[in-house]
Amino acid sequence: MTERNAVPLPLQDVTPTSDALECIEAHVSAGGSYRRYRHASKALGCDMTFGIFLPPQAVDALCPVVWWLSGLTCTDENFMQKAGAHRVAAERGIILVCPDTSPRDTGIESDDDPLYLGAGAGFYLNATQAPWQAHYRMFDYVTEELPELIRQNFPVAKRCSIMGHSMGGLGALVCGLRLRDRYCAISAFAPMAHPSSAPWGQAAFSAYLGNDPTLWLDYDPCVLVQEELSPADAIPILIDQGDADPYLDEQLCAEDFRDACLSANYPLTLRYQAGYDHSYFFVASFIEEHLHHHADALSKEDDTF
Repeated sequence: MTERNAVPLPLQDVTPTSDALECIEAHVSAGGSYRRYRHASKALGCDMTFGIFLPPQAVDALCPVVWWLSGLTCTDENFMQKAGAHRVAAERGIILVCPDTSPRDTGIESDDDPLYLGAGAGFYLNATQAPWQAHYRMFDYVTEELPELIRQNFPVAKRCSIMGHSMGGLGALVCGLRLRDRYCAISAFAPMAHPSSAPWGQAAFSAYLGNDPTLWLDYDPCVLVQEELSPADAIPILIDQGDADPYLDEQLCAEDFRDACLSANYPLTLRYQAGYDHSYFFVASFIEEHLHHHADALSKEDDTF
């Protein structure tokens, strides 16, 4: 006898009605729904895409959001396809949102641009220097414009947290530390933790923000974590770092961030994972623990979650 498993609910009731969003891809995943949308961004002056995973609970309940910020050269698709995050997000009733990593098709990127500039390298900052300042305002996009668009179109609770990988880990730390009343938890995989002292960060900051290093401080986690705050305002941070990561010492500077947190008495869990590199194999190996870290922090904000 042939058995047929029940088809997961396709979440038709969670389809946005706004004309501002164009659904360009949709899949049933882990009993929920993974979708990609395109929309016109006022903050960036171009069309942008983002991915969203809606758990089954989103059919009849508001669900908290965990934001994922991806790294250099990535798009909104890498995490959603490679990290294996949907099953735990479905179990814990979490909405995952993954924006693209930069503006696209702005006319200022070229094949000659190095790895740390242009398409795929938005660094989650607001550029102030020509020609980047007209489009590269990723901090405003991921903290203001896109969250408002998500709130208007999907069943999201007020509670949210943020995580990311590499350049996206830098973005998660910066957003979380600058907007401590916004997020319940922060985590990162191999983040660029001290960009002001690392070649990739210095090159990007010089181009996007200018050559005065004092103008970079708003985007350096080692500086932001030193700001005075009460213990109640400290957002828990979890960082996983592979000890076989080829970028560890020169670009990522995990020990600098650990020392800054120790100096500021800031709660940090930094774990070195033996043998792991910088790839999504590393991310996929520990994503479940990170999602539980976020879900546990989010649940403390509301007993109904």
